[in-house]
Amino acid sequence: MKKDIEFLKVEGVAFAVVPDESSDEIALFSTYLLNFKEVNLQNVFIRSRGQGTINDEKVETSTLRILIENIAPQSFVKVDDFPEKAISLSNEYWISFKQDGYLYDKRFIFVPESIVEMNYTQIPLLGKRGVMIR
Repeated sequence: MKKDIEFLKVEGVAFAVVPDESSDEIALFSTYLLNFKEVNLQNVFIRSRGQGTINDEKVETSTLRILIENIAPQSFVKVDDFPEKAISLSNEYWISFKQDGYLYDKRFIFVPESIVEMNYTQIPLLGKRGVMIR
């Protein structure tokens, strides 16, 4: 029964979106998963998608699914890139990972128009400015 399942809180992980300054042709943003824990994250499954409206037209991106076998302590991995016009969408990242025999999962949502310079902060581990959700 669902009432018998223990749900543990996900702590020590975050998603960050930062402008990709290496792209000269189009404005891109890069998404990173950060591991602030002192242990490896193993078998990290990430599902991402965007949805919302652009120019009064309903838009839904394709769903991206990624499996990362190991993320070292106090490190990060790049998850994906997306064009600037997608910041007007709701961008969702849902992760699942195993730690100490327990399966954790959490959904991180960057709401529309939240990825703007006014909300930028210095991202630990990355050394770049962007928007981060813990």
